[in-house]
Amino acid sequence: MRSGIRYADLWERRRPVIDAALALAVAVSTASQDGHSATYAYFDMRPSLWVAVPVGLLVGAAAWRRRRRPELFLLAALGAFVVLSTWIAVLFAQYTLAERTTSWRRTSAGTLAALAVVAVPIWQLGGADAAGPLSLGICVAPALLGLYIGTRRELLARLRERAERAEREQHQRVLQARSDERAQIARDMHDVVTHRVSLIVLHATALEVAKGDNARTIGRQIGIIGREALTELRSLVEVLRADAAAPLAPQPGLADLEDLVAESRSTGMPVALELVDESGAEAPAAPQLPALIDHAVYRVVQEALTNVHKHAGDAETRIRIRHTSRLLRLSVANGRSAVPGGPGLPSGGHGLLGIGERIRLVGGELDARPTPDGGFEITAEIPLKAAGA
Repeated sequence: MRSGIRYADLWERRRPVIDAALALAVAVSTASQDGHSATYAYFDMRPSLWVAVPVGLLVGAAAWRRRRRPELFLLAALGAFVVLSTWIAVLFAQYTLAERTTSWRRTSAGTLAALAVVAVPIWQLGGADAAGPLSLGICVAPALLGLYIGTRRELLARLRERAERAEREQHQRVLQARSDERAQIARDMHDVVTHRVSLIVLHATALEVAKGDNARTIGRQIGIIGREALTELRSLVEVLRADAAAPLAPQPGLADLEDLVAESRSTGMPVALELVDESGAEAPAAPQLPALIDHAVYRVVQEALTNVHKHAGDAETRIRIRHTSRLLRLSVANGRSAVPGGPGLPSGGHGLLGIGERIRLVGGELDARPTPDGGFEITAEIPLKAAGA
């Protein structure tokens, strides 16, 4: 593409020189008609030099402006044929008119006018045997060639424009995909980091009052959580690097909820997890869902537990996931805490917005509201057939 652009720029810079050279050649060929060997069709006299030179200069000037005014060039060439009986300018003008306009109607009108001027005197002097081939060669053949060249040039220009437009659209799609991926990574980083850091802060708070074996156990737990946070954060950051491949590990889903709940239980917060299958009975294993829904539900639960750690401390929390053939319903509800937790944990205000966007992306709806008993509840409903389609 760049080489094509450089070639086009080079042609544009050289075009005035080429036009001037062609115009000079047409002017010289028109003015230098050999009077001793030519048969003058309209006049029985040989034009003098004072007639031939101005006519040649006039045709040369029209040839220099032929790209914008091809009809004027054809009229000047036909006038030169009448006065000087020179056919080279007519041939070139016929080609130029067809090549610049690529219009059958205008080309046909110009060809008929050229035939009327060129063929009639040749017919009178040489008969049909001479008029037919000469007229076709001077008037018709260059017009057909010009139509072919001009139409092909326009077709190539349209194809080039379509290719460039497709390339621009593809570039825009790539930029949009990168932007969406960055937004997805930002949401994942928020979910992962805030959840892990909230657990670390809670364990550190407990460590302040712990002694002996309890202190060592809590410190070891803090180290485990910190290493897990660093591992997850590193896998997300690697996606942002242009020279790094995306991590191949699967995204967490419903099958990982037990581990997520166990982390919260380790801080002393009572958490109950309930998975219900299509028939309404408790399912020992997580239902099989599309990957996007599976990951979105996990992130909603993770964000809900993070908010409980921040704002409700040791409040009792219940997670319930009901899965039917057409609908998945998720509920995370916590009660009022006697001692609100997480006084040192700041809130960015983007957590609920992020999980709400996740649920909307898979065709569902999310609702977050306080409960009458002073707690908080997050519910989400996802139509499975629409999401699967």
